[in-house]
Amino acid sequence: MRHTFPKSEKLCGRTSIDHLYRHGKRFVAWPLRVTYTSCRDVNQVLIWAPKSLFKRAVHRNHLRRLIREAYRLQKDVLDNVVPVQMAFNYIDKEQQPFEVIAKSMRKALQRIVLDLSSNDKIDSDER
Repeated sequence: MRHTFPKSEKLCGRTSIDHLYRHGKRFVAWPLRVTYTSCRDVNQVLIWAPKSLFKRAVHRNHLRRLIREAYRLQKDVLDNVVPVQMAFNYIDKEQQPFEVIAKSMRKALQRIVLDLSSNDKIDSDER
C-alpha cells in the first residue's frame, strides 16, 4: 500500500462534518479525541488543533502535520473494514512528540477497526 494522503481522503464540507459530529461515535486516545462514523465512499479524515489551546498558527500547523503524518503511515490498518469518516482533535494543552502521537493514532485506528468489525458481525448475525 502506498502511504499517501490525497485530497479525496480529506474530509471537507460543512454538511459532512456536521453529520460526523452529530451521528459519530467518540472516544479518547490521549492526546487525541476521535470521532468516527461509517460512510459509503472512501476513508476520510479531518484533523483539528484548536486555536483556544495554541494561539500561534505555527504550533497548530505543526501539530496537524504530526497527526497527518501519523495517520498516513498507519492508515493501512483500515484496509479490511468499511469506509469510515474520522475526525482527530488534539486535546492536550502541550505539544507532544511524534512518538506519542503515533502511538495514540495506532491505538485509535485499531479501536475503530475493532468496533466496526464487531458491528459488521452483529449486522450479519441479524440477517
